[in-house]
Amino acid sequence: MPADESSLIPPALDQLRQQPEVASGEVPGLLERLAEVPDPRDPRGVRHALAVVLALTACAVLAGATSLLAVGEWIADAPAYVLDRLGVRPDPLQPRWALPSETTVRRLLTRIDGDALDQAVGHWLADRRPQASGLRALAVDGKTLRGAAKAKGRKIHLLAALEHTTSAVLAQLDVGEKTNEVTRFQPLLDAVAGLAGVVITADALHTQREHAEYLLGRDAHYIVIAKDNQKKLRKQLKSLPWKDIPLQGRVKGIGHGRSEIRRIKVATVDNLLFPRARQAVQIKRRRTDRKTGKTTIKTVYAVTSLTAEQASPAQLAKLIKDHWQVEALHHIRDTTFAEDASQLRTGNAPRAMATWRNLAIGALRAAGAKNIAAGLRRNARDPHRPLALLGFA
Repeated sequence: MPADESSLIPPALDQLRQQPEVASGEVPGLLERLAEVPDPRDPRGVRHALAVVLALTACAVLAGATSLLAVGEWIADAPAYVLDRLGVRPDPLQPRWALPSETTVRRLLTRIDGDALDQAVGHWLADRRPQASGLRALAVDGKTLRGAAKAKGRKIHLLAALEHTTSAVLAQLDVGEKTNEVTRFQPLLDAVAGLAGVVITADALHTQREHAEYLLGRDAHYIVIAKDNQKKLRKQLKSLPWKDIPLQGRVKGIGHGRSEIRRIKVATVDNLLFPRARQAVQIKRRRTDRKTGKTTIKTVYAVTSLTAEQASPAQLAKLIKDHWQVEALHHIRDTTFAEDASQLRTGNAPRAMATWRNLAIGALRAAGAKNIAAGLRRNARDPHRPLALLGFA
């Protein structure tokens, strides 16, 4: 039974209305960030504040909910102290809480402004990023939500910027049906504040001169792979006297059923056909399938605006390798959250659920979780834990 209404702590949303401005130097909490998202509903008849419904959904996903049905069940089972902390109001006419139903959550996420929601979540994660020494890097890559086919078979494709060290997605947007990742690169990074000194890593699709000029204009750096979409650049890189350059790094690794040896060479350059390129990189990857014994050797060329003083060969090799942290994020969303198996299709709901998964992974990583699935199971055993991870405790 809930406590008497007069004895309840003022709901979180009431506190926000009384103190709408965050004090100077104070980091906004998640409710403050979610309150920045426009409410798509007609204010007449609204029973549940937008930020409250969104916060409940975020907690449910952080407790392992992989569908809107599971989100609704988590909300229905949430104990009174959880509801109170998130600003849910008790029903004054009945001895129970007025809870948003699964249908309410579904309709809201269907109409939510996806860009605003991603910006709110990205800013909250960025605010809590630990200050680390050394080079800071963001990986830019896209992912198709394969189960979320829209009319005429169009699938939602999301482009994201993920921080290498924290796995936090700081920006995300829908590429759209009539364009591609290349045209959305700059709008994506426009949503990330403070790019000065940050290294942007991307696959060969984004090895574009316009992208490089944009990053340099924001005092950022790039390291990109050169493939056949930049034939002249790749030819230039291949023609460098690599045989005369000593080996500068050798790294062994085991994973995904194979062993790998990476050999790296770096050359200082000043006349490449790419804006302000300062170093060229050659990486030879020797991979052996541990089951079949088959060995393949592949040579990868990259170019970067980082000078030799700013990044050593070992650091460049790590930046290139760590770019694939974004693939690890996609793998977790697919396997742990069953994202590609989801049949959620209506409006912006598929994208919004992807945003909550990014938030859950980022919050767990920030708390030191190594295994996301184990972290979700732990949260499911105690409703207080998602509150603590999202700063509500």
